Amino acid sequence: MRYDGRETGEELRQLKITRDFIKYPQGSVLIEMGDTKVICTAMIEDKVPQFLKGSGSGWVSAQYAMLPAANATRKQRDIDRLKLDGRSAEIQRLIGRSLRAAVDLKALGERTVWIDCDVIQADGGTRVTSINGGFIALYDAVGTLISEGALRRDPIKNFVGAVSLGIVDDEILADLCYHEDSRAQVDMNVVLTSAGEFVEVQTTGEGRAIRRDEMSKLLELAEGSVRQIIGIEKEVLGYRK
Repeated sequence: MRYDGRETGEELRQLKITRDFIKYPQGSVLIEMGDTKVICTAMIEDKVPQFLKGSGSGWVSAQYAMLPAANATRKQRDIDRLKLDGRSAEIQRLIGRSLRAAVDLKALGERTVWIDCDVIQADGGTRVTSINGGFIALYDAVGTLISEGALRRDPIKNFVGAVSLGIVDDEILADLCYHEDSRAQVDMNVVLTSAGEFVEVQTTGEGRAIRRDEMSKLLELAEGSVRQIIGIEKEVLGYRK
């Protein structure tokens, strides 16, 4: 029995998705993985970064923040330090890379889709929850462009899903809550497409080194876990293809 009542190492926390959570963005979602809750929005601008001007290609960019009361101990806002927190900068780059893997940027045209992920409650896995919620917001935003006749074809080429994993007390676990993550000997975050392609694998030996057989088991568990997550995404979105 795991800390939060799950019975096996493979069992994911309950995934709850509430679409159209905010009025103004073209796509918005409240996503909950267990007690981790993130608001993700997608807003479209008819411009691209300087390096893409005139290329006919679009862009997907992300920003990530954790609200001060997301943890038991208040987190200082970035504006108070007059600089972006290093962890936040790393995570938002990860979110952007992950979501660009879902999109044919040429088909998007010279537009930028801004994905904003705000953690309102943190209990482990905030970055992977942001990727999963960010994809749903992105999908809905692109759907808005399609319904308006602004796109000739759907630029979504793959679904994307992400999961956290780890080794705790020498046991391999999927979708770690904070209690498990804080004690993990090994941490891993994996991002996969619906085609089974790896977008990102982040692995760290926190308490000890990782054996080759453990790495294989972690990746196998990640693939099965993300298939479940993408299956839920498709069901929630009423997959349009």
